[in-house]
Amino acid sequence: MHEIAQRLGMDPREAAMRLITLSGSGLPLLVGVECDPNGVRRALANAAAYGNYTGGPPSGPYAVHQSGPHQVQQYGPQGPVSQPFPAQQPPQSTWGPPQSAGWVRADQPQPRSVSRTGKIGTALEADSLEGARLSIQLVEVVDPADFLFTAAGYKLADGERSVVVHTEVTNTSQVPYTSLPDMYLVLVTKTGETVTKAPVSLSSRPAHKLGVQPGETAGGHSVFVLPDATEIIQVRWSVRPEVDVNTLVWTVDD
Repeated sequence: MHEIAQRLGMDPREAAMRLITLSGSGLPLLVGVECDPNGVRRALANAAAYGNYTGGPPSGPYAVHQSGPHQVQQYGPQGPVSQPFPAQQPPQSTWGPPQSAGWVRADQPQPRSVSRTGKIGTALEADSLEGARLSIQLVEVVDPADFLFTAAGYKLADGERSVVVHTEVTNTSQVPYTSLPDMYLVLVTKTGETVTKAPVSLSSRPAHKLGVQPGETAGGHSVFVLPDATEIIQVRWSVRPEVDVNTLVWTVDD
């Protein structure tokens, strides 16, 4: 117990109380005490020899001053009178289940709660691979955007339509964001498939530029070409090709 308390920087009594609390809450943890039976018997016999050890007030007027300020030991007619232990202050909080957000002490920094889902117009937060903290807003989804696509000089094949997605990225940290903001921005269809952006840029809807410096906000438009009958239900943004903890999802209403 002392080794555990030393590693955690805690008082052994507090560590023991927390472990006992965890054991009582259903965690498969057995907390026990080892002792020397002969030593315990000798301690009890010595206690009985010195009289009253109930922790009450002294039964006599005697007091012996020891060296050092404010060090007074009370004595009754039959010997020293023990004083009660000071009340143990309740711990700030107990640990939660392992591998959960509750497995931290109350005096330690808590993980920040970040929403990863929203609707059109919502700004969501994510961290880049370099450690930049980003706020990404899905400003607009133009579906269909055939008139913008053809006005830029492009032509759609029969049975195709175009979609334009406008996003803004704000770097709220002191770390530069060096990637293309819409590198892994995709559309998610009703059947669960993803549609990646087309390698085109519209003059009336400028594309994203590479990188966002600390404190800056950069906007851009991503163009998608897909079958005309495809139903889009989500816009998804990631810092990697695959979905991870920083993936953001916006729901697109019909």
